[in-house]
Amino acid sequence: MPLRRAVTRIEMLPEVRAWARDRIEKGVKPQYAVRLDEPVREAGKCYWPVEVGAGGKLWRRYLVTPDGRYVRLKE
Repeated sequence: MPLRRAVTRIEMLPEVRAWARDRIEKGVKPQYAVRLDEPVREAGKCYWPVEVGAGGKLWRRYLVTPDGRYVRLKE
């Protein structure tokens, strides 16, 4: 369930919801990918990268902890 929690946490962000709604209106399904092969360690926390895209194009990358408590935009 931690994988689903990570994706849900990203889906619930206001900017992601607005972007996803726009993609759906244009007929493109948003996609969310948790990259377990590239974990990131920062400030003593482990983050999973979550890629958000649609139509084969990456929109943004976020970092989320496995418990879903901390979310950051990966720059």
